Amino acid sequence: MGKKLFNFVIGNPPYQDMTDSDSTRMPPIYDKFMDAADEVADKVELIHPARFLFNAGYTPKSWNEKMLNNKHFKVLMYEPDSDKVFPNLSTPLKGGVAVTYYDHNADFGVIGIFTKFPELNSILNKVQKTQPESIEDIISSPLSYKVSDLMIKENPDLVPRLRSSAFTKLARIIYSQKPDDGKEYVGLIGLDENKKRTKRYIRKDYIVDSGGTLDKFTLLMAKANGSGDFGETLSAASIAEPGVGYLQTFIGIGKFDSIEEARNAEKYIKTKFARAMLGILKTTQDCPGPKWHYIPLQDFTTSSDIDWSKSIHEIDLQLYRKYGLDEKE
Repeated sequence: MGKKLFNFVIGNPPYQDMTDSDSTRMPPIYDKFMDAADEVADKVELIHPARFLFNAGYTPKSWNEKMLNNKHFKVLMYEPDSDKVFPNLSTPLKGGVAVTYYDHNADFGVIGIFTKFPELNSILNKVQKTQPESIEDIISSPLSYKVSDLMIKENPDLVPRLRSSAFTKLARIIYSQKPDDGKEYVGLIGLDENKKRTKRYIRKDYIVDSGGTLDKFTLLMAKANGSGDFGETLSAASIAEPGVGYLQTFIGIGKFDSIEEARNAEKYIKTKFARAMLGILKTTQDCPGPKWHYIPLQDFTTSSDIDWSKSIHEIDLQLYRKYGLDEKE
């Protein structure tokens, strides 16, 4: 007992469990096989999904952290396009594929934060040395808006949630035109039956604004955005003015006092710099607040050290200088 059974384990473990659930989310099991292989061998080399390297997917967050902070563990190869490795999979592996190596007798240093490119790792180190706040700190959850107890009490037969499908499911209390019935109404931005972005209206006392964005200017981004390709251009943003909320389709960036600040924030997230920093954690379509963690927060007012009146390219150049990026980076 306590001795390893093998010198080496090499393999391609099963990736997910098949369940009888109607959900498309199959629970991962490759993490269990990786732990088991480590227990029986001194050296382990496996090929498996790579999402956990970005603290993404459905493997336990505690397990992700354990692997990223294990000095005996390193990544030999990362391929973001799983089709290049497994061309016959019925469904590509979101987040790509990794070949990893575990050696109980070696010290590789902890991975900590996994990045796709050496240049990206050095950029991240330079940014973090400035100890910036994160843009994640001003991002509101897709669940920021909920229905109120009054709405549930007066409409007990309706779905008690402001889901992405609310314009259909709650059509009885959400209107395409603001009613003139003496009640106070607010706007909601969401997707209509044809998946087009539109604004509709609901009684103000029927919703709860837990994110505090309703009375401010907020930049709205689709929570499902792009495909996870590094540096990809994001889908168009829109600005919710005071008195306008949003459904679960979106995240809200900022609680700004002026529309100019919201427009400056929109310019920022279009820069190559911000898109690269987003690519540290975003490896799939999913783009909630935590994926934006490594994008440093900027001052979007006229007092900023960034001149937001410039073009996006010129703003990029200002950001490169601000964080001391070299030509290669």
